Amino acid sequence: MTARPTFRLLLQTALLVGVVSCAPIGADLEPTVEVFDGLTMGTSYSVRVVAETGWEPDRRARVGARIQGVLDATESAMSHYQPTSELSRFNRNRTTEPFYVSRETFEVMRLALDLSAQTGGALDVTVGPLVNAWGFGPDEPMQLPPNADLLGRLRSHVGFEKIELDPVASTLRKTDPELECDLSAVAKGYGVDQVAAALADEGETRFMVEVGGEIVASGLNQQGRPWRIGIERPSADGGIEQVVPLSDRAMATSGDYHIVREFDGRFVSHTINPHTGWPVEHQLAAVTVIADECVVADGLATALEVLGPEEGYALASERGWAALFLVRDDDGTITAHATAAFELLGSYNGN
Repeated sequence: MTARPTFRLLLQTALLVGVVSCAPIGADLEPTVEVFDGLTMGTSYSVRVVAETGWEPDRRARVGARIQGVLDATESAMSHYQPTSELSRFNRNRTTEPFYVSRETFEVMRLALDLSAQTGGALDVTVGPLVNAWGFGPDEPMQLPPNADLLGRLRSHVGFEKIELDPVASTLRKTDPELECDLSAVAKGYGVDQVAAALADEGETRFMVEVGGEIVASGLNQQGRPWRIGIERPSADGGIEQVVPLSDRAMATSGDYHIVREFDGRFVSHTINPHTGWPVEHQLAAVTVIADECVVADGLATALEVLGPEEGYALASERGWAALFLVRDDDGTITAHATAAFELLGSYNGN
Protein backbone atom coordinates (compact mmCIF):
# COMPACT_ATOMS: atom_id res chain seq x y z
CA MET A 1 0.00 0.00 0.00
CA THR A 2 1.24 3.49 -0.79
CA ALA A 3 1.67 5.62 2.30
CA ARG A 4 -0.50 8.69 2.46
CA PRO A 5 1.76 11.69 1.75
CA THR A 6 1.88 14.85 3.79
CA PHE A 7 0.20 17.79 2.10
CA ARG A 8 -1.37 21.12 2.90
CA LEU A 9 -3.95 23.27 1.18
CA LEU A 10 -3.15 26.93 0.56
CA LEU A 11 -6.20 29.10 0.01
CA GLN A 12 -6.08 32.81 -0.68
CA THR A 13 -9.26 34.69 -1.48
CA ALA A 14 -7.59 37.77 -2.92
CA LEU A 15 -6.68 35.85 -6.12
CA LEU A 16 -4.92 37.68 -8.92
CA VAL A 17 -6.95 40.81 -9.51
CA GLY A 18 -7.35 43.81 -7.23
CA VAL A 19 -8.90 47.23 -7.52
CA VAL A 20 -6.33 50.03 -7.60
CA SER A 21 -7.34 53.23 -5.89
CA CYS A 22 -7.23 56.47 -7.80
CA ALA A 23 -6.21 59.79 -6.28
CA PRO A 24 -8.68 62.66 -6.52
CA ILE A 25 -8.18 65.03 -9.44
CA GLY A 26 -9.13 68.18 -7.60
CA ALA A 27 -12.89 68.30 -7.89
CA ASP A 28 -14.47 70.15 -4.96
CA LEU A 29 -17.42 67.80 -4.65
CA GLU A 30 -17.01 64.18 -5.63
CA PRO A 31 -19.83 61.67 -5.68
CA THR A 32 -20.06 59.33 -2.73
CA VAL A 33 -19.29 55.62 -2.95
CA GLU A 34 -21.57 53.04 -1.38
CA VAL A 35 -19.53 50.00 -0.30
CA PHE A 36 -20.80 46.45 0.13
CA ASP A 37 -18.51 43.60 1.20
CA GLY A 38 -19.27 40.03 2.15
CA LEU A 39 -18.66 36.34 1.63
CA THR A 40 -19.92 33.99 -1.06
CA MET A 41 -18.89 30.82 -2.92
CA GLY A 42 -15.95 30.17 -0.62
CA THR A 43 -14.43 33.59 -1.22
CA SER A 44 -15.17 37.27 -0.67
CA TYR A 45 -17.02 39.87 -2.69
CA SER A 46 -16.76 43.63 -2.98
CA VAL A 47 -19.23 46.03 -4.59
CA ARG A 48 -18.66 49.76 -5.08
CA VAL A 49 -21.50 51.97 -6.31
CA VAL A 50 -20.86 55.61 -7.22
CA ALA A 51 -23.81 57.78 -6.16
CA GLU A 52 -24.30 61.51 -6.57
CA THR A 53 -25.50 61.72 -2.98
CA GLY A 54 -25.39 59.34 -0.05
CA TRP A 55 -28.14 56.74 0.13
CA GLU A 56 -30.81 56.65 2.78
CA PRO A 57 -30.41 53.70 5.19
CA ASP A 58 -33.49 51.92 3.82
CA ARG A 59 -32.19 52.00 0.24
CA ARG A 60 -28.75 50.88 1.31
CA ALA A 61 -30.18 47.97 3.29
CA ARG A 62 -32.44 46.92 0.41
CA VAL A 63 -29.67 47.00 -2.22
CA GLY A 64 -27.25 45.23 0.10
CA ALA A 65 -29.80 42.48 0.72
CA ARG A 66 -30.43 42.17 -3.02
CA ILE A 67 -26.71 41.79 -3.74
CA GLN A 68 -26.32 39.08 -1.12
CA GLY A 69 -29.51 37.38 -2.28
CA VAL A 70 -28.34 37.20 -5.89
CA LEU A 71 -25.04 35.64 -4.85
CA ASP A 72 -26.70 33.24 -2.40
CA ALA A 73 -29.08 32.09 -5.15
CA THR A 74 -26.17 31.42 -7.51
CA GLU A 75 -24.32 29.45 -4.86
CA SER A 76 -27.37 27.42 -3.79
CA ALA A 77 -27.96 26.41 -7.40
CA MET A 78 -24.42 25.79 -8.66
CA SER A 79 -22.25 24.86 -5.68
CA HIS A 80 -20.70 21.41 -5.72
CA TYR A 81 -19.98 21.80 -1.98
CA GLN A 82 -23.61 22.23 -0.90
CA PRO A 83 -25.32 18.82 -1.01
CA THR A 84 -28.75 20.37 -1.61
CA SER A 85 -27.72 22.50 -4.60
CA GLU A 86 -29.14 21.76 -8.04
CA LEU A 87 -25.69 20.82 -9.25
CA SER A 88 -25.04 18.40 -6.40
CA ARG A 89 -28.40 16.72 -6.97
CA PHE A 90 -27.65 16.45 -10.69
CA ASN A 91 -24.29 14.87 -9.86
CA ARG A 92 -25.93 12.31 -7.58
CA ASN A 93 -28.49 11.44 -10.25
CA ARG A 94 -26.88 8.24 -11.58
CA THR A 95 -29.22 7.82 -14.53
CA THR A 96 -29.42 8.96 -18.13
CA GLU A 97 -32.90 10.41 -17.64
CA PRO A 98 -33.44 14.16 -18.22
CA PHE A 99 -32.93 16.22 -15.06
CA TYR A 100 -34.80 19.50 -14.63
CA VAL A 101 -32.79 22.55 -13.53
CA SER A 102 -33.61 26.22 -13.10
CA ARG A 103 -33.27 28.63 -16.01
CA GLU A 104 -30.14 30.11 -14.40
CA THR A 105 -28.33 26.79 -14.01
CA PHE A 106 -29.35 25.74 -17.51
CA GLU A 107 -27.97 28.97 -18.98
CA VAL A 108 -24.64 28.62 -17.16
CA MET A 109 -24.32 25.04 -18.35
CA ARG A 110 -25.16 26.08 -21.91
CA LEU A 111 -22.52 28.82 -21.83
CA ALA A 112 -19.95 26.46 -20.33
CA LEU A 113 -20.52 23.82 -23.01
CA ASP A 114 -20.27 26.48 -25.72
CA LEU A 115 -16.92 27.63 -24.31
CA SER A 116 -15.82 23.99 -24.12
CA ALA A 117 -16.48 23.59 -27.83
CA GLN A 118 -14.65 26.83 -28.63
CA THR A 119 -11.56 25.74 -26.66
CA GLY A 120 -11.38 22.12 -27.77
CA GLY A 121 -12.41 20.88 -24.34
CA ALA A 122 -9.76 22.82 -22.41
CA LEU A 123 -12.67 24.10 -20.36
CA ASP A 124 -14.67 21.06 -19.32
CA VAL A 125 -17.13 21.24 -16.44
CA THR A 126 -17.27 17.43 -16.26
CA VAL A 127 -13.74 17.46 -14.80
CA GLY A 128 -15.23 17.53 -11.28
CA PRO A 129 -14.21 14.00 -10.17
CA LEU A 130 -10.62 14.69 -11.22
CA VAL A 131 -10.64 17.96 -9.27
CA ASN A 132 -11.85 16.03 -6.23
CA ALA A 133 -9.21 13.33 -6.67
CA TRP A 134 -6.49 15.98 -6.46
CA GLY A 135 -7.96 17.44 -3.27
CA PHE A 136 -9.54 20.60 -4.68
CA GLY A 137 -13.16 19.55 -4.13
CA PRO A 138 -15.40 18.89 -1.14
CA ASP A 139 -13.63 15.67 -0.08
CA GLU A 140 -10.12 15.07 1.16
CA PRO A 141 -8.08 12.79 -1.14
CA MET A 142 -6.86 9.46 0.15
CA GLN A 143 -3.62 9.64 -1.81
CA LEU A 144 -1.57 12.25 -3.64
CA PRO A 145 -0.88 11.94 -6.42
CA PRO A 146 -3.88 9.74 -7.26
CA ASN A 147 -2.82 6.40 -8.69
CA ALA A 148 -2.93 5.83 -12.43
CA ASP A 149 -5.81 3.34 -12.25
CA LEU A 150 -8.03 5.83 -10.42
CA LEU A 151 -7.19 8.64 -12.83
CA GLY A 152 -7.89 6.35 -15.77
CA ARG A 153 -11.30 5.37 -14.39
CA LEU A 154 -12.23 8.96 -13.66
CA ARG A 155 -11.08 10.21 -17.06
CA SER A 156 -13.33 7.65 -18.75
CA HIS A 157 -16.32 9.55 -17.30
CA VAL A 158 -15.09 13.02 -18.35
CA GLY A 159 -16.24 14.77 -21.50
CA PHE A 160 -18.42 17.83 -22.05
CA GLU A 161 -20.02 16.15 -25.07
CA LYS A 162 -21.62 13.64 -22.65
CA ILE A 163 -24.17 16.24 -21.53
CA GLU A 164 -27.29 16.90 -23.61
CA LEU A 165 -29.41 20.03 -23.19
CA ASP A 166 -33.11 20.51 -23.80
CA PRO A 167 -33.84 24.25 -23.75
CA VAL A 168 -37.59 23.78 -24.05
CA ALA A 169 -37.84 21.50 -21.00
CA SER A 170 -34.86 23.14 -19.21
CA THR A 171 -33.28 19.75 -18.60
CA LEU A 172 -29.79 18.29 -18.59
CA ARG A 173 -29.19 14.67 -19.55
CA LYS A 174 -26.10 12.57 -18.95
CA THR A 175 -25.17 10.04 -21.59
CA ASP A 176 -22.84 8.56 -18.95
CA PRO A 177 -24.62 8.10 -15.60
CA GLU A 178 -21.30 8.38 -13.69
CA LEU A 179 -20.60 11.87 -15.03
CA GLU A 180 -20.28 14.72 -12.51
CA CYS A 181 -19.93 18.45 -13.07
CA ASP A 182 -18.05 21.29 -11.39
CA LEU A 183 -19.17 24.80 -12.41
CA SER A 184 -16.60 26.68 -10.34
CA ALA A 185 -14.82 27.88 -13.49
CA VAL A 186 -17.89 29.89 -14.51
CA ALA A 187 -20.20 30.26 -11.49
CA LYS A 188 -18.40 33.21 -9.89
CA GLY A 189 -18.34 35.06 -13.18
CA TYR A 190 -22.06 34.39 -13.60
CA GLY A 191 -22.71 35.68 -10.08
CA VAL A 192 -20.83 38.88 -10.89
CA ASP A 193 -22.94 39.35 -14.02
CA GLN A 194 -26.13 38.81 -12.04
CA VAL A 195 -25.17 41.38 -9.40
CA ALA A 196 -24.34 43.86 -12.17
CA ALA A 197 -27.76 43.21 -13.72
CA ALA A 198 -29.45 43.77 -10.35
CA LEU A 199 -27.65 47.10 -9.88
CA ALA A 200 -28.62 48.18 -13.38
CA ASP A 201 -32.21 47.25 -12.54
CA GLU A 202 -31.89 49.56 -9.54
CA GLY A 203 -31.04 52.37 -11.95
CA GLU A 204 -27.30 52.40 -11.18
CA THR A 205 -24.82 52.98 -14.01
CA ARG A 206 -21.50 53.51 -12.18
CA PHE A 207 -20.34 50.54 -10.17
CA MET A 208 -17.70 47.83 -9.79
CA VAL A 209 -18.57 44.26 -8.75
CA GLU A 210 -15.86 41.78 -7.73
CA VAL A 211 -16.22 38.19 -6.55
CA GLY A 212 -13.02 36.27 -5.86
CA GLY A 213 -11.09 38.33 -8.41
CA GLU A 214 -13.72 38.23 -11.18
CA ILE A 215 -14.90 41.74 -12.04
CA VAL A 216 -17.51 43.79 -13.87
CA ALA A 217 -16.94 47.55 -14.14
CA SER A 218 -19.76 49.81 -15.28
CA GLY A 219 -19.48 53.48 -16.19
CA LEU A 220 -16.88 55.65 -14.47
CA ASN A 221 -15.37 55.63 -11.00
CA GLN A 222 -15.66 58.30 -8.31
CA GLN A 223 -13.17 60.53 -10.11
CA GLY A 224 -15.01 60.32 -13.42
CA ARG A 225 -12.48 57.97 -15.01
CA PRO A 226 -12.59 54.32 -16.04
CA TRP A 227 -12.19 51.97 -13.11
CA ARG A 228 -8.51 51.11 -12.61
CA ILE A 229 -8.09 47.38 -12.07
CA GLY A 230 -4.71 46.04 -11.02
CA ILE A 231 -3.44 42.68 -12.21
CA GLU A 232 -1.21 41.14 -9.58
CA ARG A 233 2.29 40.01 -10.50
CA PRO A 234 2.39 36.25 -9.73
CA SER A 235 5.82 36.21 -8.11
CA ALA A 236 7.32 36.08 -4.64
CA ASP A 237 7.77 39.86 -4.67
CA GLY A 238 4.15 40.45 -5.68
CA GLY A 239 3.10 43.92 -6.70
CA ILE A 240 1.05 45.10 -9.65
CA GLU A 241 2.00 43.83 -13.10
CA GLN A 242 -0.38 46.06 -15.05
CA VAL A 243 -3.26 48.41 -14.44
CA VAL A 244 -6.21 48.12 -16.79
CA PRO A 245 -8.72 50.95 -17.29
CA LEU A 246 -12.05 49.12 -17.34
CA SER A 247 -15.49 50.48 -18.17
CA ASP A 248 -18.58 48.53 -19.24
CA ARG A 249 -16.55 45.35 -19.50
CA ALA A 250 -15.73 42.27 -17.43
CA MET A 251 -12.37 40.83 -16.43
CA ALA A 252 -11.31 37.49 -14.93
CA THR A 253 -7.99 35.89 -14.07
CA SER A 254 -6.89 32.28 -13.68
CA GLY A 255 -3.51 31.42 -12.16
CA ASP A 256 -1.39 28.54 -10.98
CA TYR A 257 -0.26 29.59 -7.52
CA HIS A 258 -3.00 30.91 -5.24
CA ILE A 259 -4.81 27.59 -4.73
CA VAL A 260 -2.35 24.71 -4.60
CA ARG A 261 -1.64 21.38 -2.96
CA GLU A 262 1.71 20.36 -1.59
CA PHE A 263 2.92 16.78 -1.49
CA ASP A 264 6.43 15.37 -1.32
CA GLY A 265 7.82 18.91 -1.37
CA ARG A 266 6.07 19.76 -4.62
CA PHE A 267 3.24 22.20 -5.29
CA VAL A 268 0.54 21.44 -7.85
CA SER A 269 -2.07 23.82 -9.26
CA HIS A 270 -5.83 23.49 -8.78
CA THR A 271 -6.30 23.82 -12.55
CA ILE A 272 -6.75 20.29 -13.91
CA ASN A 273 -6.13 19.44 -17.54
CA PRO A 274 -9.18 17.34 -18.51
CA HIS A 275 -7.19 15.61 -21.27
CA THR A 276 -4.47 14.28 -18.95
CA GLY A 277 -6.19 14.19 -15.56
CA TRP A 278 -3.19 16.01 -14.04
CA PRO A 279 -2.75 19.56 -12.79
CA VAL A 280 -1.33 21.87 -15.44
CA GLU A 281 2.46 21.78 -15.65
CA HIS A 282 3.76 24.60 -17.78
CA GLN A 283 5.19 28.08 -17.32
CA LEU A 284 1.97 30.07 -17.61
CA ALA A 285 1.63 31.63 -14.18
CA ALA A 286 -1.59 33.54 -14.83
CA VAL A 287 -3.87 34.66 -17.64
CA THR A 288 -6.34 37.54 -17.57
CA VAL A 289 -9.25 37.83 -20.01
CA ILE A 290 -11.47 40.84 -20.72
CA ALA A 291 -14.89 40.22 -22.26
CA ASP A 292 -18.38 41.65 -22.39
CA GLU A 293 -19.65 39.14 -19.82
CA CYS A 294 -17.83 37.98 -16.71
CA VAL A 295 -19.05 34.39 -17.09
CA VAL A 296 -17.31 34.30 -20.49
CA ALA A 297 -14.12 35.92 -19.19
CA ASP A 298 -14.11 33.48 -16.26
CA GLY A 299 -14.47 30.38 -18.41
CA LEU A 300 -11.98 31.52 -21.05
CA ALA A 301 -9.35 32.35 -18.43
CA THR A 302 -9.56 28.80 -17.10
CA ALA A 303 -9.39 27.31 -20.60
CA LEU A 304 -6.36 29.38 -21.58
CA GLU A 305 -4.63 28.46 -18.31
CA VAL A 306 -5.13 24.79 -19.23
CA LEU A 307 -3.81 25.30 -22.77
CA GLY A 308 -0.65 27.06 -21.60
CA PRO A 309 1.46 29.94 -22.87
CA GLU A 310 1.93 28.84 -26.48
CA GLU A 311 -1.29 27.05 -27.40
CA GLY A 312 -3.43 29.36 -25.30
CA TYR A 313 -1.89 32.51 -26.73
CA ALA A 314 -2.27 31.20 -30.28
CA LEU A 315 -5.96 30.39 -29.75
CA ALA A 316 -6.71 33.73 -28.07
CA SER A 317 -4.97 35.63 -30.87
CA GLU A 318 -6.80 33.64 -33.54
CA ARG A 319 -10.19 34.23 -31.92
CA GLY A 320 -9.54 37.91 -31.18
CA TRP A 321 -9.87 37.47 -27.41
CA ALA A 322 -8.42 40.16 -25.15
CA ALA A 323 -5.98 38.21 -22.98
CA LEU A 324 -2.81 38.91 -21.02
CA PHE A 325 -0.49 35.94 -20.40
CA LEU A 326 2.01 36.18 -17.54
CA VAL A 327 4.71 33.58 -18.16
CA ARG A 328 7.17 32.48 -15.47
CA ASP A 329 10.63 32.15 -16.98
CA ASP A 330 13.18 29.58 -15.79
CA ASP A 331 14.79 32.13 -13.47
CA GLY A 332 11.45 33.03 -11.89
CA THR A 333 10.95 36.35 -13.64
CA ILE A 334 7.56 37.14 -15.13
CA THR A 335 7.17 38.08 -18.79
CA ALA A 336 3.90 39.54 -20.08
CA HIS A 337 2.46 38.63 -23.48
CA ALA A 338 -0.70 40.49 -24.49
CA THR A 339 -2.88 39.67 -27.46
CA ALA A 340 -3.57 42.48 -29.92
CA ALA A 341 -7.13 42.77 -28.59
CA PHE A 342 -5.83 43.26 -25.05
CA GLU A 343 -3.34 45.91 -26.15
CA LEU A 344 -6.12 47.87 -27.85
CA LEU A 345 -7.83 48.33 -24.49
CA GLY A 346 -5.11 50.79 -23.49
CA SER A 347 -3.64 48.96 -20.53
CA TYR A 348 -0.55 50.47 -19.00
CA ASN A 349 2.14 49.43 -16.56
CA GLY A 350 1.54 49.92 -12.85
CA ASN A 351 4.09 50.71 -10.19
